Amino acid sequence: MKFFTYVFVLTSVFHSAQSQKTYRVRSVVFYNVENLFDTKNDSLIFDDDRTPEGRYKWTELRYNNKIEHVSEVLSKITENVTETSPDIIGLCEVENKTVIEDLIQHDNLIKKNYGIIHFDSPDERGIDVALLFKKSAFLPSSFKSHRLLLFDDLGERNYTRDQLVVGGMLDDDEFYFIVNHWPSRRGGASKSKPNRIRAALLNKRIIDSIQRLNPDAKIISMGDLNDDPRDDSLKKILKTQGKIKRLDSISLFNPMEKLYKKGIGSLAYRDKWNLFDQFFMTTNLAQKNSERFRFWKAGVYSPPYLKVQNGKYKGYPLRTYVGGTYTGGYSDHFPVYLFLIKETE
Repeated sequence: MKFFTYVFVLTSVFHSAQSQKTYRVRSVVFYNVENLFDTKNDSLIFDDDRTPEGRYKWTELRYNNKIEHVSEVLSKITENVTETSPDIIGLCEVENKTVIEDLIQHDNLIKKNYGIIHFDSPDERGIDVALLFKKSAFLPSSFKSHRLLLFDDLGERNYTRDQLVVGGMLDDDEFYFIVNHWPSRRGGASKSKPNRIRAALLNKRIIDSIQRLNPDAKIISMGDLNDDPRDDSLKKILKTQGKIKRLDSISLFNPMEKLYKKGIGSLAYRDKWNLFDQFFMTTNLAQKNSERFRFWKAGVYSPPYLKVQNGKYKGYPLRTYVGGTYTGGYSDHFPVYLFLIKETE
């Protein structure tokens, strides 16, 4: 779709000078916000370190700075295309609904009129996933939190994040959005791999169950998968493909695979870039259809203000903490985005 030339007519609508067609644009963003905790000690979770008296000295001032930073990113990430903030936002590493409410009520976002869908997960650290939606763009009709059951070698429960599924109408199109934060690589990628395989299997079951009810359902799954686009969880379990021409009836389209092959990442560790933050979707979103939304493009949002500017970690995401040292940044991940387009009359 590189042939488009953009002349904005209205917010979220652009005009193609060559094809003489007008398109409505909707945007979807995912952001791992790196431990967005409040400052209160919750006795039910292990959040002691992230309190004013804890290891990280998590004060009200630092919390407010974090809220300002995250809201700034969300307000800017899609404005160069739609001149406004995203229509749909998936979040992970949020402690509770209170921090999400503080986020959308910040001056950077309050006028955007976002709604929140959130459930408390059983994760031991108390971090959850959530979906934000512009009430002017999306009308949710169903939502459910799906539990991922994991057990260690001794049969003890390993508590992790749920997978959040939200269905509804994006303008006149029915969509389902799944928000993920798959198990980490703690202990090593190989040792922890089975946990992400199970997360992928749960995701596949969710998608299959939606498609049994509605074979034409448009589904976008997003999240911090702690795996790259070429890993087994995606390629072997979810049958993702990075090229539209290779899609078949059982595969899913992953536009992030093309970016990964180019060396683009959303986080860095030991001089290696990973693209753990991804979108993948049902094949009907990769097909040309003048009457319905379809995929246009995806990317990693990494402007200079989100990066370390000097030193050993130059170019890395500018984090809130490095080890136990407060650096006052944004997150250890760059956010990712995708755009959907539909022809308008």
